[in-house]
Amino acid sequence: MNKSRFGRVGVLMGGTSAEREISLRSGSAVLKALQNSGVDAVAVELNNDWSGQIAKAGIQSAFNVLHGTLGEDGCVQGMLEVMGIPYTGSGVMASALCMNKKLCKQILTHAGLKVPLDITIAADGPIRYPVFIKPVSEGSSIGLHHLTSKAEWQALAIHNSENWMAEMPVKGVEIAVAVLDGKALPPVEVVPKSGVYDFASKYTSGATEYFCPARLPAETLRYCMQRAEAAVAALHCSGAPRVDMIVDSGGEPLVLEINTLPGMTETSLLPKSAATAGISFEELCLSILATASLENGEMMQSGGAL
Repeated sequence: MNKSRFGRVGVLMGGTSAEREISLRSGSAVLKALQNSGVDAVAVELNNDWSGQIAKAGIQSAFNVLHGTLGEDGCVQGMLEVMGIPYTGSGVMASALCMNKKLCKQILTHAGLKVPLDITIAADGPIRYPVFIKPVSEGSSIGLHHLTSKAEWQALAIHNSENWMAEMPVKGVEIAVAVLDGKALPPVEVVPKSGVYDFASKYTSGATEYFCPARLPAETLRYCMQRAEAAVAALHCSGAPRVDMIVDSGGEPLVLEINTLPGMTETSLLPKSAATAGISFEELCLSILATASLENGEMMQSGGAL
C-alpha cells in the first residue's frame, strides 16, 4: 500500500457531543496505529471552531473518529465536502439517516429488514410496558432506559417526548456485526451482566462479556452477516459501520440501529470483530483510511482530493 497517497491525515476526534471522551479514546488509538504504520497522521481535537481547526491542521484527508451530534449526523461530513477533504465513514445523507433512529427504521423496513415494534408515546408516556425508550438522535446507548411502569417514565421528567421513541423489548441474542467496505466481519455477541446494554454496560470495565464469533449456529451467523450487509446497503453507508441486532429464538435478526462511526479503541467491538477475521488493529485502520472519499465518489490520490 502506497501510504504517501493519503497525504497528511487528520484524525478528527473530540467534538462537543456527550460522547466526546469516548471519541478522544478512539482517536488516540487510531492516531497511534496510523503513525506506527508510517502514515503522516496528526491529531485534530475539535472544540468550537471546527472549520478553522481543520484548515489550520493543513490536512489532505480526514479519518473521522467523532461520535454523536455534529460529528456523526452529517454535519462535519457536509463541511468536509465543502472544504474538498476526503473523509472516512458514511456520507452526509447516510450519516443523517442513521443518526435519526425513526427514519433509519423506516428505510430498513422498506428494504425488507425486521426491526423492533414501535410503541406509541402518549401525553402521559408509552401506551404499554415494559418498553425500551431512547432518544431519536443519540449514540452509544446514551439515554437508553428499560421502563416497566408509568412511575418510571414520570421519574425521568421528559418534557418533549417527540425527541424520544419507545420500542417493544425483544428477547434473544444481542450481536454487533461490523461491515468493512461492504463485507461483514464475524459477529460479536454482547452479554451485559445487567441485562441491558446501556452506556454503563458499554464503558464500565467488566460489566459486559463479549464472544466473537457469536455463539450461534454457523448458518445463523452467515444469515446475520448477510442481513447486516443488506442494512448497510439500504442506507448507503460506507467505511466500517456496525449493525446492532437481536437474534430471536427462530434465528431471525432484528436490526436495532446502525452505528456509522463505531468505537475504535483496541477493545471496541469493531476491532474485536476484525481481530477474529485475522485483521490487526493497524491493518483495520489502514483499510478504513483507504475508503476515504468525498460523497460524490472522488477518492484520494497522491497529494489530496481530485
